Amino acid sequence: MTEPAPEHPLPHALMEGRPNPEPADGIASNGIARESVWSYPRPPRVEPCPRRVRVLLAGETVAESTSAVRVLETAGAPVIYVPPADVRADALRETGATSFCEWKGVASYFDIVVEEGMIERAAWAYPDPTPSFVSITDYLSFYPARLECYLDDERVEPQPGMFYGGWVTAEITGPIKGGPGSERW
Repeated sequence: MTEPAPEHPLPHALMEGRPNPEPADGIASNGIARESVWSYPRPPRVEPCPRRVRVLLAGETVAESTSAVRVLETAGAPVIYVPPADVRADALRETGATSFCEWKGVASYFDIVVEEGMIERAAWAYPDPTPSFVSITDYLSFYPARLECYLDDERVEPQPGMFYGGWVTAEITGPIKGGPGSERW
C-alpha cells in the first residue's frame, strides 16, 4: 500500500502550477550555504543582511552599506534595503510615482542621477510602511536590472521579470517568481 504524499507547508495556491523547488543543500560557488526561496515566509520577514552592499551607476557609488536588511518572501529573491544614511542623497530624485504592496504599504520611487547618467525609477522606499515593516521606513532598495548591485564582491543578478526587485546571488535556489507562468505563485 502506498502512503499518501505529505502535505506541503505552503498554501495550495502557492503550490499550484509551480515546478518543484531546486535543492538548497551544500555550499554555493560564493562560499555561502544555499537557501531556497521556497523556505522564505509569507508574510515576508525582515532580517539583517550579513554582506556588504554596493550600488553603482556609471562607475559612481550610489549606496554602500554594512547595515542593510533583506526582506524575504516565499518564491521571491531577497530584496535588499539600504539605510538612508548609506545612500547618496544627491543621487536621488523623487519621481512622484507610487505602487502598493499588500504587506509593506505604499512605495515611493526615485530616479538615480549621477554626473555620467540617469536611470528612471531605479530605486524605491516605504516612507510610511505598515506596522510590521516600520523597521524599513525610508530604507531604499535598488533594481539590479537597472544598476550595478553587489553583495560583497559578487555582482547581483536581477530577479526574473520587470516588476520584482529581488537580488539573485549564487546561493539562492528557486524557481524564482517573475518569469513567464509564475504569476500565481
